[in-house]
Amino acid sequence: MTTESPRWYKSSYSNNGGQCIEVAANLAATHGVVPIRDSKNPTGPVLNLPTDAFTTFVASVKAGDWGTQ
Repeated sequence: MTTESPRWYKSSYSNNGGQCIEVAANLAATHGVVPIRDSKNPTGPVLNLPTDAFTTFVASVKAGDWGTQ
């Protein structure tokens, strides 16, 4: 049995500003989660969001619900 490894990537919008997250969307279909981690700490903790929660979060950001303060 093989275990699928996360394939991490940063958004093209990150602009390498140092405050980035990485996601591994390749696990969404097979495991039902989207792992998220801090790009500055790749060996640190990983937050595994259920796929529907991640989709809702992304839609909310795109809608402007998470403005800067």
